[in-house]
Amino acid sequence: MLPGPPASAGPAREIVHALNSDRAIRRVEAIRSSHAGAEEAAASNPAHASTKQNKYAEASIRVLSGLEPVKQRPGMYTRTDRPLHIVQEVIDNAADEALAGFGQRIAVVLHADGSITVEDDGRGIPIGLHPEQQVPVLEIVYTRLHAGGKFDKGAGGAYSFSGGLHGVGVSVTNALSRRLLVTVWREGQVATLAFGGGDVIEPLVVRKASGSERRRGTAVRA
Repeated sequence: MLPGPPASAGPAREIVHALNSDRAIRRVEAIRSSHAGAEEAAASNPAHASTKQNKYAEASIRVLSGLEPVKQRPGMYTRTDRPLHIVQEVIDNAADEALAGFGQRIAVVLHADGSITVEDDGRGIPIGLHPEQQVPVLEIVYTRLHAGGKFDKGAGGAYSFSGGLHGVGVSVTNALSRRLLVTVWREGQVATLAFGGGDVIEPLVVRKASGSERRRGTAVRA
């Protein structure tokens, strides 16, 4: 029901209100007529109806895997109002190596093209195959959420203390970077792996370190 004119309204206001009420009624009738026509068209053409209506069925449920959740909803994983937060996650990893007593130097370089390199002289991320996943550990760390060496803080764990997001940080950095290149020096070898938008674009390459190359550490450019 449409409200009546205010009690204090004069004859002129009553006429305006009546005209507005009449327009509103005609508008409602037009909308109802439009819906009725659409329902009749759908009833006469089921195929057309199925494409127009919003179907909610089993196939409507999506299961996001890998880094898709980050790409779809980045604000759930990082501060979108401060893009450098994803760089901070890489710095946190380097700092954790230093706090654990395995690194003494962290270098942060801003390049002319706008990319940033974070380099440390820690132990270097393991580059072999994961015993259960049978995928290079270096790839797992950067492409899967909740994968890292900071969950076990007890005896035998890789870290007794750590900062960052504990297995989420660098994978978020990777997911939101146009290009990310990681280089690891470890156990007399040099490993490189490149990503684009979180996906591997240059597969893992491992070679023997030359005499002039330093012995261990990790460098990430994004």
